[in-house]
Amino acid sequence: MVFISIPLMVRARGPDEFWRKRRIFKLAAHYRSRTRNVYSFAIRSVHRALAYATKGRKLKKLDMAQLWTTRVEAGCQQYGVALDTFKEGLARSDILLNKKMLSDLAIWEPRSFEALVNISRERAAVEGLPDIKRRSAFNQVYGLSNLKLD
Repeated sequence: MVFISIPLMVRARGPDEFWRKRRIFKLAAHYRSRTRNVYSFAIRSVHRALAYATKGRKLKKLDMAQLWTTRVEAGCQQYGVALDTFKEGLARSDILLNKKMLSDLAIWEPRSFEALVNISRERAAVEGLPDIKRRSAFNQVYGLSNLKLD
């Protein structure tokens, strides 16, 4: 390109501006009204959406950790052991499972989780940890294999 003067050279932005705007418009393609067609509106909406997405990724991790804790706590409550006692008993038995694995066992493998609870309960009883309660018959999970249909 040949520029006759300095101001004309400064004003010519060329292909860089096209691709910069195209990137923003691609991110705003599913928006409604002028936020998808007008660059000044689109860039504002896209920046806000990206900020919310960043915050949402952190909140998703916190939500999942809370869900895993709730599931493990419900499984422990079902077998009459407090969550802290359960975790402490597992740690002292050198069983290192994270919250996600424990919650998956509590949901999908109840007998395996019951075995872990029994191991933890035995270790807690040997070492004198608090909050060991007897399991109530009302808190048991009954499946078709447990029911007596006579």
